[in-house]
Amino acid sequence: MPEVLAKRASPPSLRLLVLRTKQLERLRDFYAPLGVSFVPERHGDGPLHYAGDLGGAVLELYPLDEGTPSSDPLTRIGFSVLDLTATLRGLEAVGGKVVSKPRETEWGLRAVVRDPDGRAVELYQG
Repeated sequence: MPEVLAKRASPPSLRLLVLRTKQLERLRDFYAPLGVSFVPERHGDGPLHYAGDLGGAVLELYPLDEGTPSSDPLTRIGFSVLDLTATLRGLEAVGGKVVSKPRETEWGLRAVVRDPDGRAVELYQG
């Protein structure tokens, strides 16, 4: 196994992140202030969902399957943003709840917001 890891020239990069929700439009509206432009998609007989570019990766928002009780509020994701203050204002305007106000960290200015499904969304500027 170590030989395989040694041959890899660079670490893998994220290409796709799928979030499932019972609040499809609310979740789309929440992530839009981050600068994600969503387009509606449907693959074959699959459900209508939204896809947006994350600068090389795709964020897809799918409806939860019937019978699934809820989304996973333990999932935590993070984004780098150009202007943390403006991004927080935009997220609060669409119902985002700030759970950790901006503060300096070793990774830059950081805040945490909860999305409509309760996921922690870390935001970094710097």
